[in-house]
Amino acid sequence: MESNDYSNVTSQYNSTDNSYYGEPHIIYVMTCVIISISLPLTLVAIYSLYSQVQNNNVAPIYIINLLISDIIQLCCMIIWEAEPEDGKIDEILFYIYYHSVLVSVGFMVCVALERYLVIAWPLWYHVRRTVKISLVVCVVVWTLPLVYVLPVYFQVEFKISETIFAFFLLVPFPLLIFFLGGTLKSLSAAISVSSDEKRRIVGMLVLVLLIYTLLFLPNIIWSLVEEARYNHTFSNLTFMFLEFSPLADLILYVFMRKGAIDKLLASLCCCRMDSDDNSRSSV
Repeated sequence: MESNDYSNVTSQYNSTDNSYYGEPHIIYVMTCVIISISLPLTLVAIYSLYSQVQNNNVAPIYIINLLISDIIQLCCMIIWEAEPEDGKIDEILFYIYYHSVLVSVGFMVCVALERYLVIAWPLWYHVRRTVKISLVVCVVVWTLPLVYVLPVYFQVEFKISETIFAFFLLVPFPLLIFFLGGTLKSLSAAISVSSDEKRRIVGMLVLVLLIYTLLFLPNIIWSLVEEARYNHTFSNLTFMFLEFSPLADLILYVFMRKGAIDKLLASLCCCRMDSDDNSRSSV
């Protein structure tokens, strides 16, 4: 049973396995679309954000690392879709892919924390935000997922390894909720932050929480509930959600850019204010 569980996980992206996928051709097409859109756009986004870091702006560092982890995931997906004959390659890609997935979750938390500190602790953040500290945090985030990868490599009991995986995915959930709630609570006190920046920060935190909830929470259920692992439909949906992660992370890059997104958020806020005014006047 233990070996069968591992084989199910490592073969999840093998589109020729008709017993695992009900509609392998649809999944193959969707995977190709995700790769063709995400890969070039992610490379462009990394180049653009790197130029901002060179100007002593440390804010994009976590986004850059998040996008790098997405690049690794996309490369693994490309090789999987090429259907390598050597089973050892699939096994190696499994370790690399899930390591990068956990890394991306870690940097989503870092992005949310950094945005929270801008609003809640602006003075402390401006003093402490240095490239050196950011690089140390990046090393820690890239290293921590080895706690899951190494037990899997040494064939630790499947339930234990999947519990570790679920723990890594579950811990960020209350943190992301706390960062969003703390940011909303501290908005009025953040005098040094412009209105456009406040809207962009809140929008990014809401987006991070939404991406995490939609794409990663199903994997927690899959890891903890044994019946879910043997439900092929749920398994297909769960792993397809992971494939959408690199595409969803590109939206975070958009929220780092000033311009059109500010107009969109401002219009949404104005619509909300208008609806509030109308409801008050009717009362």
